[in-house]
Amino acid sequence: MAESDKTGSKPQVVNKAGTLKMSDSVAATKVQKDINGRAMGNRRGGRRDRNRNQDTAPKEFDTVTINIDRVSRTVSGGRRMRFKALVAIGNHKNKIGVGIAKAGDVTSAVQKATTKAKKNMIEFNMDGETICHEVETRSTGADVLMKPAAPGTGIIAGGVVRSIIGLTGIKNLISKSLGSTNKVNIAYAVIDGLREQTPRDQWVGNAKKADKKEPAKKATTQKSTKKEDK
Repeated sequence: MAESDKTGSKPQVVNKAGTLKMSDSVAATKVQKDINGRAMGNRRGGRRDRNRNQDTAPKEFDTVTINIDRVSRTVSGGRRMRFKALVAIGNHKNKIGVGIAKAGDVTSAVQKATTKAKKNMIEFNMDGETICHEVETRSTGADVLMKPAAPGTGIIAGGVVRSIIGLTGIKNLISKSLGSTNKVNIAYAVIDGLREQTPRDQWVGNAKKADKKEPAKKATTQKSTKKEDK
């Protein structure tokens, strides 16, 4: 302390490791460098800017990768290994699509399957938060039975059916997968069942009742107009 008072300089603060502590002014002007001696810059600020530039808007469609298989093809030089991806896409309302594609790696297979699912997207009819009527569809060896359910029942399904129905607006459903357990065929059977959904007012009996009600309404309107004329 005596030497520092004579010289008039500030006392040097030594850390526990025996090194000199860097002052705030020196730390503010210090530039971090990499192994090659190049300035690294403010990495933290760059990361924040990169996250800020990303699009944070909610996605219209959600995708689910249902299954990925490793397949092979025997050629003259041996076996050629590839990957097959099964992807479903939906908007949690009444649009759903399924796609299947193959590629040399998993990422490419999923991207190609997603593109096919968007092209093959369908729009189906709903009765509130369930399907309009019971339906049983068959695709090759897979047979899927789906029934409407009361509010609060939930989705009683398993495997592929649950994955696909979860991307729609259906909240109550009872289903049973019969026959083959091939996931691709089950997915196509579910899509066929949703495509066959017909609104209640278009059923055969209800359509006839609606046709009978229309002339009755016309007759009542005519009678009311006659009374007004009198």
